Amino acid sequence: MSAAHPAAALDPIVLIPARMASERLPGKPLADILGKPMIVRVWERAMAANLGPVVVAAAEPEIVAAVEAAGGAAVLTRPDHPSGSDRIFEALSIIDPQRRHGAVINVQGDLPTIDPALIAAAVKPLSRGYDIATLVAEISREAEKTDPNVVKAAVGFDPADADPWPVARALYFSRATVPANAGPLYHHIGLYAYRREALEKFVSWPPGLLEKREKLEQLRALEHGLSFAAVRVDTVPLGVDTAADLNRARDILAGL
Repeated sequence: MSAAHPAAALDPIVLIPARMASERLPGKPLADILGKPMIVRVWERAMAANLGPVVVAAAEPEIVAAVEAAGGAAVLTRPDHPSGSDRIFEALSIIDPQRRHGAVINVQGDLPTIDPALIAAAVKPLSRGYDIATLVAEISREAEKTDPNVVKAAVGFDPADADPWPVARALYFSRATVPANAGPLYHHIGLYAYRREALEKFVSWPPGLLEKREKLEQLRALEHGLSFAAVRVDTVPLGVDTAADLNRARDILAGL
């Protein structure tokens, strides 16, 4: 890992939760994308971010086997975790009982085309003192502004900020169209960077009232007062949830 990275002092580790169960695309971690399982494609992207070790937190032995066959690192976790956050926390406890890693990046296992630079960008706010960081991108399609499946982040970016990937405090996340009135709306991208202590607290708390209403896990952190930052990036990476998404991912990677 390059010592020049602003989060180098936190010694980040990247963890990728993966499980075979999926209502719309069963077995998707092992779905073939140009000769490699999808989970291996995600692992390769995370490695290219050059932040630190990358480990897949797997719910099933076949995922571990696929990653290790490709030369990657994986750890087997309990199959019954309610969320990816719980899964990566168990993996972290197994991998790093000495607590060497002060930052944990949770990269979803269904992002095989994600730009490695976006993974690295998510860590930037931690070096500024935030507990948790995530990514957002401005919504450009009108239909997405009212689509409850597109989670919106209420973030007030400074218009004078010249940083190409600016950072601001995330105030709320919702399936509703927020904030109201004219102005940009932001699509939340489900990639998280945690200070280790923040992740430990997060998984120890029960689901919050707003979390249960919105069905958005990240609201638990806000309900308990953790500082949450968002980095504004240019595009939303493709998440593979269906067979059509899988074909799109194959087309994207074939064109690289």
